[in-house]
Amino acid sequence: MTALGDVRRQRIDELAARAGQVPEGEGGVSLVRSAFRRLRRNPVAILGAVIVVVFLFVAAFAPWLAPRDPLAQTLLSEVRPGFIPGAQEGFPLGADQLGRDLLSRLVYGSRQSLLIGVVSTVLGAVVGMVLGVLAGAFGGWVDTVVMRFIDIVLSIPSLLMAISISVLLGQNQYALMIAIAVTQVPVFARLLRGSMLAQRGSDYVLAARALGVKRGRIVFGHVLPNSLSPVIVQGTLSLATAIIEAAALSFLGLGDPDIARPEWGAMLSTAQDFLSIRPGLAVWPAVCIIVVALGFTLLGESLREALDPKFRR
Repeated sequence: MTALGDVRRQRIDELAARAGQVPEGEGGVSLVRSAFRRLRRNPVAILGAVIVVVFLFVAAFAPWLAPRDPLAQTLLSEVRPGFIPGAQEGFPLGADQLGRDLLSRLVYGSRQSLLIGVVSTVLGAVVGMVLGVLAGAFGGWVDTVVMRFIDIVLSIPSLLMAISISVLLGQNQYALMIAIAVTQVPVFARLLRGSMLAQRGSDYVLAARALGVKRGRIVFGHVLPNSLSPVIVQGTLSLATAIIEAAALSFLGLGDPDIARPEWGAMLSTAQDFLSIRPGLAVWPAVCIIVVALGFTLLGESLREALDPKFRR
C-alpha cells in the first residue's frame, strides 16, 4: 500500500508540474507558498511591493526622516506677494506659502493618508464581511434582505455618499474614515457572499453535512476560511481607493479641520491658489497620491493573479 501511495503521489506531482503549478522535481506545495513563489517571479508584484514598503517605512518613521518640523515657518520672511521660495540648501523641495518645508510636510502627510486608508478599509471590510457571512451562510430571506440593502447602497454614487456622510457627521477625521468605510462595505459583502456560495456546493461541505457536522462549524471552520482569499486581495486594492477618496474629500474641504496638519489632499487643495507662482506645491502631493495608489493597485492585482487558479499556468 505504501509503494502504491508513493506512486500516486509522484504521479500527482508530475501532473501538477506539467500544469505549471509546481516546479519539476518538487512535491506539492500549499496555496500560500505557491502564490508567494509566483509573486517573487513577477516584476509587477515586486514593483508594487517596493512602493508599498517604502510608503509604510516613510509613514512609520516620519519623525526621524523629515528634515524639519512640518509646522515651523522657517522661510516665512522670504515669502512675499508673487514669490514663494523654491528649492535651496536645506530645503530640497522649497517651502509652501507659509514658509514651511514642503518635503517635511509630504513625509508627515504619508502618516495621515496611511491612517485614514487603513482604518476606513478595516471598518468597511469588517462590516462587509459580517453582511457577507450572513447572506452566504443562511441564504433564503436573510440573503434577500442583505442583498437588497447592498443594492440600495450601490445605487448611490460612492463619492456622493461619502460627501453626504461627511457633511452629516461633521468635518473631522473620524467622519472622513466612516464615510470612506461605508462606500466600501458593499464590495466586501458581495465578494464574500459570492465566494461562500461557491464554496457551499463543494464536495467537502457535502461530506461534512453527511457526517452530521453542525452548520456553524461548517461555515466558520471550513467555508469562511476557504472564502477569504479574494477578500484579502480586495483589501489591498481598497487601500488604494481609500487613499484616493480621502484625498478627494480633503481637497473638497471635508477632511481634517486642522489645516496646519499635513495631509496630501488638503495640501493639493491649498496649492490651487498658487499654481501660477509655485506649481510644485500641487505637483508633489499629486505625485505622492498617484504613486502610492499605483503601488497598492499593482500589488493587489498581482496577488489576485497569484491566488487565482486560472492564472497558475
